[in-house]
Amino acid sequence: MKPPRHATRLETVSVTVPEDALEAYEAALAVACGTVGFFLDEGTGLWTLEGVKDQGAGEGELAGALALAALVTGIDATPQRASTEAEGWLARTREAFPEQLVGRRFAVRGTHLTTPPTPGRLAIVLDAGIAFGSGEHGSTRGCLRALELVAYRRPRRILDLGTGSGILAMAAAKLLHRQVLATDIDPWSVRVTRDNAARNGLRGRLRALRADGWTAPVLERNAPYDLVFANILARPLTLMARELARHLAPGGTVILAGLLATQARWVLAAHRAQGLVLERMLLERGGMGDAPGRRWATLVLRRR
Repeated sequence: MKPPRHATRLETVSVTVPEDALEAYEAALAVACGTVGFFLDEGTGLWTLEGVKDQGAGEGELAGALALAALVTGIDATPQRASTEAEGWLARTREAFPEQLVGRRFAVRGTHLTTPPTPGRLAIVLDAGIAFGSGEHGSTRGCLRALELVAYRRPRRILDLGTGSGILAMAAAKLLHRQVLATDIDPWSVRVTRDNAARNGLRGRLRALRADGWTAPVLERNAPYDLVFANILARPLTLMARELARHLAPGGTVILAGLLATQARWVLAAHRAQGLVLERMLLERGGMGDAPGRRWATLVLRRR
């Protein structure tokens, strides 16, 4: 059966910024774009962000969000636009998203797949049109592998900070049979996580809320946590090290990702300064759109 036709034309909006401005511009594009990806040019050290949206949709909101990102960061990035064939984009997304077998336990599957899931694996079903958190990216794979390694501790209070598609929260809920709190600063991500939780039969085990880092009162009320996922970016991870350590239970575990292997040392140093100890570092190759040879690091840390 052919995939449904997209009712409107799509366009890709892209900006190129230094790493310090990456988080602000990612949030700005997410205001109007259903999917946002980012790629590093290791030669220049600059990041290119690409968002895909319906042509003409959300123009006022996008302009305001980009202006705010420029004001906050001091970087005035001019957006570039290109027409994108809707059916071609959806087809490429589906082709690039076959069933992903991660670690020993997980199978990440798109909604477009009609074949039975691989036997003996916990299947996590995601919309193939969602680019972030698909299980293909090295940082997501690293977190899923790390979860398998620490599952024997049977953590009870679990937080997925910056949940994206909700894939890590869903994996923890399925593997550990626990309630999981998932938060994200982006309202779109919260909606996507709720939809994915319902799709995977986890509506009663996964609570998705909008929260800006550790500032939401609900995070304080549910602390301390036995397991925290933070698959974000190197800079915000470093800035949040103190708050993360404060909300982690004695003996609790944190899985940090979203950082290149070259960034692992300074992220680790920030968390060691807060009394956390490194248990393991996992390295994963880059995924679709990554430069050849790029590696992503996942840090497994524990509070004494």
